[in-house]
Amino acid sequence: MKPQDDQRLSDHVALGVLTRTFPPGLVDVVIESTGRAEQRNRLLPARLVVYYVLALALFSQSGYEEVMRSLVEGLAWETGWQQHWSVPSQPAISQARARLGEEPLKELFKRACVPFATEATLGAFYRRWRLMSIDGSCLDLADTPENDAAFGRPGSGRGEKVGAFPQLRLVALGECGTHALVGVAIGACRDGETTLARGLLERVGEGMLVLADRNFFGFELWNEVRAAGAELAWRTKSNHSLPIDERLPDGSYLSHVQASRGRQRLKSPVVVRVVAYDLDDPGRRQVGDNDYRLITTITDPTLAPASELAALYPERWEFETTLDELKTHQRGPRVVLRSKSPEGVRQEVYGYLCTHYAIRVLMAETARHNGIDPDRVSFTGALRASRRSVRQGLGTAAQVLTAGLRLAVVEISDGLLPERRLRSAPRVVKRKMSNYQVKRPKHRDWPQPTRPSADAIQILGT
Repeated sequence: MKPQDDQRLSDHVALGVLTRTFPPGLVDVVIESTGRAEQRNRLLPARLVVYYVLALALFSQSGYEEVMRSLVEGLAWETGWQQHWSVPSQPAISQARARLGEEPLKELFKRACVPFATEATLGAFYRRWRLMSIDGSCLDLADTPENDAAFGRPGSGRGEKVGAFPQLRLVALGECGTHALVGVAIGACRDGETTLARGLLERVGEGMLVLADRNFFGFELWNEVRAAGAELAWRTKSNHSLPIDERLPDGSYLSHVQASRGRQRLKSPVVVRVVAYDLDDPGRRQVGDNDYRLITTITDPTLAPASELAALYPERWEFETTLDELKTHQRGPRVVLRSKSPEGVRQEVYGYLCTHYAIRVLMAETARHNGIDPDRVSFTGALRASRRSVRQGLGTAAQVLTAGLRLAVVEISDGLLPERRLRSAPRVVKRKMSNYQVKRPKHRDWPQPTRPSADAIQILGT
């Protein structure tokens, strides 16, 4: 059916099947709660700009105007819209993003991106606990003075001893079974991961078993995450002193941890359980020895035997797969974020996280439909199906979205991955150095030609 004459096409722009995760009603509530509702009708209303920021993460290889065309062209064609809607220019889109700011995207992530695995989701729970993981990563940013001042650059062993691009550091809390990121803390590249991890405490709660690698352990952070209600199973460093207080029947032992210095040592030590193990497998070539130590808040071995906790720890690496999806497939390999200002950067990051979450919800629906582990659903397949659904112009009608979701699930189900095989790879790179100098801020104002080449030619020897 053709739309009513008084309707605007921009009011019906959505994100294809991903609109199920971020419906217009929720987006409007977020805009209102953050004070970004417009006072007059605009060519780019706030709701449209929110969906546009999400689309930037979905079509990361496309320019500003091309992303906008992807949002509106299918809708206009399929519905027979009579009024022409001109695609705004890139400066107009940039101004609209600046008016919106980062708060609506941040609030949208906070409200919509929550753990969604059920007990029927394969690999999502261990006994009665929901498996979660904490880890961090860095993202390259556009090389502008504003981003450099706000986020800084990483150190380098070459040239001027700084990296080629500004970087931000993010630490996130993810659901192991679904790869859904449900909490994030963003800071400058020189902010420590353990410092940023405190920004995740409000997303940690009872019923969770949180995994983390050996760089996260610290007495204060351990107690803070523990006080949030979750159980912990973190790897610790080999030089961490953990005296044996009591041997347990399953081979683990009770120990205690305490602050390393100052008055904090006067506090009562915290009882932990230690699971020490190694890997007896000639096919697993590790750097150094194969000894591991986990410390956990689950002190009763009958609730979580040592052998099961040791086998559970590799689930933490699901977070690495999540980063690969986010940084390599969704964003594109070796692509910097496009925003030129710090607020735009943070807005764009939340857009990436929200879009990744919505794709993961679609993948979980596909896994549930087929009764399989979500690991067997192809992320790139779901990404391509999501992009196509946007270009098809599904709009915001509930019945149309339901039909579109059904078709997307069938399409993704046709390309299921085989069961994971055992594999490992050396930590090496093919090409490490370049003969070219690294681009630096001083090259930004490079001298420009003042005369055409034909006028500048001087023949030597005349």
